[in-house]
Amino acid sequence: MHPLFAHISQEVAITPDDFNQTLHYFDHIHCKKKQLMIRAGESVSRQYFVIKGCLRSFLIDDHDREYTVQFGIENWWMSDFTAYFTGAKSILYLECIENCELLAISKSSMDKLYTYVPTLEHFFRQKLERAFVSFQKRIISNLHKSAEERYYDFLAQYPDIEQRVRNYQIASYLGITPESLSRIRTGRTQKG
Repeated sequence: MHPLFAHISQEVAITPDDFNQTLHYFDHIHCKKKQLMIRAGESVSRQYFVIKGCLRSFLIDDHDREYTVQFGIENWWMSDFTAYFTGAKSILYLECIENCELLAISKSSMDKLYTYVPTLEHFFRQKLERAFVSFQKRIISNLHKSAEERYYDFLAQYPDIEQRVRNYQIASYLGITPESLSRIRTGRTQKG
């Protein structure tokens, strides 16, 4: 079964014929490790469904510090969604952490797809609602939880990802230094 078909079918009913037509709106692409799919300051015309691999979105401040916003693993959707939906320039970079196999769809193709397969509009609305809830929970977590609690939340959201990403990327996602992350991990192993 195609990974995107399985992903969509978990949420809404879609016929195999509708799915085959749906695939025509996507570009199937392969990307190399460290390849940038989006650069800050550019227009963003596509979002990506991860078939295989791992990506991360991040921003760089005026002091060249990186802040990881999101990781994307199999069955996740990635883009700079603010730029994608509003037409504004991207503030994020989207980088392949591993070699990736992706499906890419443009905003105009997505709008056509909604007309052709209306159940997909419902599917993507549900995805956006969940993403909004997830981002709001993360903001609230960053405001009042300890770094250790945020680390455990991270492990719950991204199980088994620690072997796929670098320590400084996890630390930047959590808003802590790599040294603080190391201390949290050391404390975790001592408790276990």
